Amino acid sequence: MVTIEEALKIITGQQVARKTEFRNLSECLGFSLSEDIIALFDMPSFDNSAMDGYALCGLSKEYIIVGEVAAGDESRHTLNEGEAVRIFTGAKIPENTTAVMMQEKTRVTGSKLFLDQEPKKGQSIRKKGEELKKDQIVFEKGYTITPAGIGMLGSLGIDKIEVFKKPLINLITTGNELVMPGKQKKEGQIYESNSFALAAACEKYGFHSKEKKQIEDDFKAIKAGIKESLENADVLVLSGGISVGDYDFVKQALEENGVEEQFYKVFQKPGKPLYFGRKGEKFIFALPGNPASSLSCFYIYVLPLLYKLSGSLKTGLDQYTFAASLEFENRSDRPSFLKARIDNNEVEILDGQGSSMIQSMALGNALAFLDAETSVKKGDEVKCYLIS
Repeated sequence: MVTIEEALKIITGQQVARKTEFRNLSECLGFSLSEDIIALFDMPSFDNSAMDGYALCGLSKEYIIVGEVAAGDESRHTLNEGEAVRIFTGAKIPENTTAVMMQEKTRVTGSKLFLDQEPKKGQSIRKKGEELKKDQIVFEKGYTITPAGIGMLGSLGIDKIEVFKKPLINLITTGNELVMPGKQKKEGQIYESNSFALAAACEKYGFHSKEKKQIEDDFKAIKAGIKESLENADVLVLSGGISVGDYDFVKQALEENGVEEQFYKVFQKPGKPLYFGRKGEKFIFALPGNPASSLSCFYIYVLPLLYKLSGSLKTGLDQYTFAASLEFENRSDRPSFLKARIDNNEVEILDGQGSSMIQSMALGNALAFLDAETSVKKGDEVKCYLIS
C-alpha cells in the first residue's frame, strides 16, 4: 500500500511517448500545443482607430473634414494641422494623426467638425505592436487551447496548428449485478452507472472515451476483454473487481495480460483498492466499483496522467483553500476526500459520504481533503479540489 503522495508521484513520474498531429484551427479546442507559437508580425500591424469617430491633426475643438477612412481601406491619407477625417473602428489612421475623438462627442456642420471637449494626444489610437511584438512568444508549448486562444491564433493568420494527440481511452465495468439503464432490473441487481460517469468526466476535461464495455464477473471474459481493449487504447480504465472478494478477478487478469503493477492500494478513503499498472506505452487504472470511489479516484489520479499524456501544462484539478462553514469531524483512520460544496468562499462538507453515495457528489462542486482523525471548526481552512 502507498500513500496518496507516493501514488501521485508514481503516476506523474511515468515516462511517456507523446505523439503530435496538425489540426485545423476550428478543430483544436482543448488540445495542447506541441511547440511555442511565435508572433510573425506586430499586432496590431499598423496604428488603427479604437472606435468610430474622427481622426484629428492637432489639439483643438474645431476642424475641417477632408475625407473618410473605412476599415480595410488600403489608400494612404495624410492630415495637415486642423484637418480631420471620418474614421471607423479598426481603420488605419492617417499620417500625422494626433488623436481620435469618438463620434458621440462631436457635431458636424457642413465640412466643419466641432468637438465637445479638447482631445488628448494619442487617445483612442491602437498603436502598432501594442498587443504583441514580432518574434514575441504568444503561447508556450503545452498551452491548452481555449476559445480565446483560437481567436488569437486566427488573428495571427494561423489555420493549422501542431498539437499533442490526446490519449485514446477505453472503459470497462465489471459485475454480475450490473444492468444497463433502460433495461428491467431484477431483485439483487443495480443499474450500471460508472461507465457513464467516467465517460462524462473524460468529456468534461477535454478527453473522449472511445469504447465502453460491461463484463460479468467471469475471469476468462475479463481477461479477454482487457486484452482486446488494450489493443487500441493508450489508457484503460476499469471499474469494479479490484478488491479482494471471491469474484474480484481484475488484478489477476491484468497480470496475465502482461500488465506491470506500479502500485496497488492507496492509504485513503474512499478508494483504497486502487490499482495502477503499465504495459509498454499503455497505462491501466483499476478503480473501485462504488460510484463515489470510482469518480473520486478518476479526478485525483487518472486526470493528471491524461493531462501528462496530452502534453498539457495542467497537472490535475484546481486546488484552493476555503474556510469551513460548519464543524466536521473526520473519524476515519485514513486521509479522506470528502464530497463538499463551495459557496460564498466557504466550504460545506456534505452529508452522504458513503463510497456508494453519488447524489451528494452530484450536488457538490468540490472534494475537501482532510487528514485522518481530524476535526474541523467553523472558519478553519480546508484544502479543496474543484470538480465543477
